[in-house]
Amino acid sequence: MSPAKGAVCVTGAGGFLGSWVAHLLLSRNYLVRGTVRDPLDEKYAHLKQLPNASENLKLVKADLLDYPSLVAAIQGCSGVFHVASPVPSSSVSNPQVELIEPAVTGTLNVLKACVENKVKRVVYVSSAAAVFMNPSWPDTQPMDESCWSDAEYCRTTENWYYLSKTEAEIKALEYAKANGLDVISVCPNLIIGPLLQSTVNASTMVLTKLLKGSQPLLSCERLYVYLYIHVAEMLPKLVSGF
Repeated sequence: MSPAKGAVCVTGAGGFLGSWVAHLLLSRNYLVRGTVRDPLDEKYAHLKQLPNASENLKLVKADLLDYPSLVAAIQGCSGVFHVASPVPSSSVSNPQVELIEPAVTGTLNVLKACVENKVKRVVYVSSAAAVFMNPSWPDTQPMDESCWSDAEYCRTTENWYYLSKTEAEIKALEYAKANGLDVISVCPNLIIGPLLQSTVNASTMVLTKLLKGSQPLLSCERLYVYLYIHVAEMLPKLVSGF
C-alpha cells in the first residue's frame, strides 16, 4: 500500500453523506478522522468496513455544540469536510433548539476550531435549501451566489430546515471572510443513493413518501418538483473542492 496522504476530518461521518465522503477519501488513501456521537455505537459499524478503514480511519467523539470536542477532533488535520447538520425526517417541536442552534452555532464552532488548528481548507456542505426558498426572486433570473432563501418567508411558512441552512451558510461565509479561513460551500439538492449505514436517512425517506403519495409539496408557491442528485454524481464534485 502506498503511503497515506494527509489527515482530513469529516464531521457527521456516520450519516448518509458523511459515510460516503469518508468512503471516497479512504479509497484515495487519506487519513480520515470521522466525528460521531459515540465511536462505540454499533450503528457506526459500517464505517469500519470501508476501504483502508483499519489503517486510515479513526472515529472520534464530538458534538457540534461542544467546542473543545471539535478542537480535539480537528487537531492535526489539514482539511475539514463539514457535513454534520440536523436534517429532520418529520416536523420539529422546537426548531431553535433542534435545528437552528446546531446548524448555526455548530457550524461556527467547527470553523473556529479550524482556525485554532490552522486548517488549510474547509469544504462546507450547505444545501440548495439556503438558495431557492425566495418567492420574490425574478423568474427569468438564474439563481446564483447572490440569491439566498428569504429568512422571514421561511419563518412565516415554518420551513425551519431551510432557515437553519440559510442562516448557517451566511454566518459561515461571514466568519471565514473575517478570519481569513479558506471555506468552500457546496449547495446540493436532496441526495439519494445506496445506503452505507443501517438506518434510512431523511432524503431517502422523502423519496419513499413521494412514491407512496404521502409527501406534500413544499410550502413555496414556485416549487412544484423535488430536485435530487445521486451521491455518485455529488461526491467527486464535493471532494474536488479539497
